[in-house]
Amino acid sequence: MKISKETTAAFLSSAKALLSTGQSMSDIFHLAMERCPAKTAMIGFDEEGKVVKTSYAEYKDKVFVTASKLAQVLSGTGKGTIIGLKLKNSTSWPIYFWALLMCGHNVLLIDAKLPVENAANLLKQSRARGIITNDEGDFGVPSFRINDVSAVARDYAFTPDWANHVIFCSSGTTGDAKMMIYDGKNLCNQVLASLDLAKESAYICHQGEINILAMIPLHHIFGFVAVFLWYTFYGKALVFPAGPSTSDLMYAIHKGKCTHIYSVPLLWDAIAQKVTRQAAMENEKKAELVKKMIAYNTGSISKREAGKSSWKVTKRIVQKKLLGTNVQFCISGGGYLSQKTLTTINGLGYPLHNGYGMTEIGVVCVDLSDDVQTRLKASIGHPFYGVEFRIGETGTEKTGQLYVKSAITHNRKFVGGVLTRNIMEDGYFPTGDIAEIDGMGGYHIKGRIKDTIILSNGENVYPDEIEYYFRDVKHVNNCVVLGVKAKGEAEEKITLVIEVDNSVDSETLKAIKADIDSINNTLQNEKKVQKVLVDRRPLPMANNMKVKRFVIKEGIEKGSDDYVDFDSERKAAMFEGYDPAIIAKYTKPIAKIFAKVLILPEIKIKGDAHWINDLGGDSMSYIEMAQTVDSELGVTIPEELYGTLVCLNDFVKTVIDLKGEGPKKEGETTK
Repeated sequence: MKISKETTAAFLSSAKALLSTGQSMSDIFHLAMERCPAKTAMIGFDEEGKVVKTSYAEYKDKVFVTASKLAQVLSGTGKGTIIGLKLKNSTSWPIYFWALLMCGHNVLLIDAKLPVENAANLLKQSRARGIITNDEGDFGVPSFRINDVSAVARDYAFTPDWANHVIFCSSGTTGDAKMMIYDGKNLCNQVLASLDLAKESAYICHQGEINILAMIPLHHIFGFVAVFLWYTFYGKALVFPAGPSTSDLMYAIHKGKCTHIYSVPLLWDAIAQKVTRQAAMENEKKAELVKKMIAYNTGSISKREAGKSSWKVTKRIVQKKLLGTNVQFCISGGGYLSQKTLTTINGLGYPLHNGYGMTEIGVVCVDLSDDVQTRLKASIGHPFYGVEFRIGETGTEKTGQLYVKSAITHNRKFVGGVLTRNIMEDGYFPTGDIAEIDGMGGYHIKGRIKDTIILSNGENVYPDEIEYYFRDVKHVNNCVVLGVKAKGEAEEKITLVIEVDNSVDSETLKAIKADIDSINNTLQNEKKVQKVLVDRRPLPMANNMKVKRFVIKEGIEKGSDDYVDFDSERKAAMFEGYDPAIIAKYTKPIAKIFAKVLILPEIKIKGDAHWINDLGGDSMSYIEMAQTVDSELGVTIPEELYGTLVCLNDFVKTVIDLKGEGPKKEGETTK
């Protein structure tokens, strides 16, 4: 569907109307609900998977009725008090959000997945007087379930008495929490930030039908602003999946005919990885068609080189299996987006743009280019209407930190239960992110100041970039890169922590190590991973979006047993069931052979040190070494194993097995 920029102009009339109001949450609500009452506002699915639509007129009525019931349920809490909202994304979430404000209560948005004790801590520190949730447990304040509220008789004498504050949590720990307070004026300015969007992109919002997937948790600033606030205000439809599973998301995208999909990099990475792996499994002809389609859609080859109309057919077939053919506009936000993922998704014909925001400052920019080559530069665009950027490269500061100034930025916050004002220098908020500007005025986020690894030569290394090189390693569920100081050392080492399942055995670890080594060898020297640790538990996540680097770093530096040196982990798995005395019997003589052939001190021959990558050997010396092992230890290593045995441990295990001195299999007897 081709959309001209001229057709997008009308939707801005509502934003301009907001300028003439008192700019409160009530103004946002009424302008949204009264523009097109017959249009679809929300799309959900019943237990049988059938589409259930709610119009804006029905939406408005449901909010009013729910507010009248909540006013009675919460009558003892006092007007203007804070009430927590802890619900998963569903068509009930927006209704209860507006209803709480309508009946005079400020809303504290809480992650639906947060444990009860953590949520109770947030409620206590924000001085909340109650919570709307379907969870059981002691929250320290009265809790009210949706079914119980629905059962209350409607108060027909109810008169709206609007509250005007929304509170976002940037942490949900059991310690001191940080919560940002936004008032109606802040959030009206967040809506007004969209005033120039239509001038740059015909697709982000227009007069036609837009169905946006509501998968990002609406308690999160990205989901709240970019999905819920903007598209509700402009009279578009939010599509709510029945659940968080991949099948639920795909069902909602296809059945809900989603045109807009906004998500965190994890989703885009998963789609890119799926396409890459499936293409590799197809026959050569099909794989080549997919490759050409991606190359054509990203401007790398011409239409003739792509095969005239074959790229169109391939695109339609591939898209039908993925996100469908209705998608017009996509945004990635909340984390680093790799070049590989950006290229793959855009190459599939889904225009994926990079966006930027924070809990403290709202959503402040997104790349809006219609040109795919510009999108592939991974810029986050330039500041929205009413937003100013500044990079800290003056005076004593040389960090490149991004500062943001706008009327969106929160005014007050709770920190450890203490209510304070947000004090900024000249109105600019320090984001803690490092930014650069390209020649076209686009901004690029390089990483977090606190996450930056500073090498001894003064080189700054950004973990976000490095870890995405290792995202596609097979059998690695998740990974994170961080700078870790060993005890007694002054310099941080670039450390890769990988998450693997307990089922991963020695052979799989060996394959993982080979893949990691292969990728590492392609990186610039200052970006090479210096240490690999294995975690067999899920890595700790914040808001299910980002790995908590600081938690992992702290654990490693304190000596936590959860993060095991890759070499130790692999050796333990490799020699499981083997007699330590037998292992020692062969380790020493084989290490001597390694040292002799490589002309190295024996102390340098570590168990998992790679023959080429770590020890500096080559293919010729490898053959000499293998044949020496044969002659001195009285074995014959099969030639098909040449090249697959790459370290001391590999050879020790193989020799033990060839000698018949390894663990006995079930039913096997000793000779």
